[in-house]
Amino acid sequence: MKAIIATHNPGKVKEFTRILSPFGIEAVSQSDAGITLEVEETGKTFEENAALKAREIYKQTKTATIADDSGLMVDALDGAPGVYSARYAGPGATDRDRYEKLLREMENIPEEKRTAKFVCVIHMILPDGQEISVRGECPGIIGRAPSGEGGFGYDPVFYVGDKSFGELSPEQKDAVSHRGNALRQLTKKLEELGDLTK
Repeated sequence: MKAIIATHNPGKVKEFTRILSPFGIEAVSQSDAGITLEVEETGKTFEENAALKAREIYKQTKTATIADDSGLMVDALDGAPGVYSARYAGPGATDRDRYEKLLREMENIPEEKRTAKFVCVIHMILPDGQEISVRGECPGIIGRAPSGEGGFGYDPVFYVGDKSFGELSPEQKDAVSHRGNALRQLTKKLEELGDLTK
């Protein structure tokens, strides 16, 4: 089954491709599908934003569509940046701008209060219009400095155990990450529906 991934983020597309391909799902990026539509994320929750994106793309294509909304929730910042993770440092900001702002805001936060979690909600619309929503989480801590060249977004400052997401291999990250957890739930639901081979 071919599924359009409702994102222009190449890092996300790589993760989706890696995790979904063993299940017979061919992930096609929004750009490769020729869709230039930018869906405004007006939802107040990850669930609302993921559903918004999936429904807009599906309306245009009537093809299986997968959208995710994900972000970092930091306990010491009352759950921020949350749904605003990508917009945290303002328009045009780079990944580095965002995690450097986060590190500045947490400069005086002691180790035991630097807990955080990555959240990923995936909303899939099947070719027949049926909708599936799953949520995956990964707890960790915010480090004092970035480490590692891998991943994207806040990965270099988000630590699970003694390594940041930026230091993990793609396979190691998939095994524990919020997106990996959500995608495993999604493929389980698809298997139950018997839709993987269509």
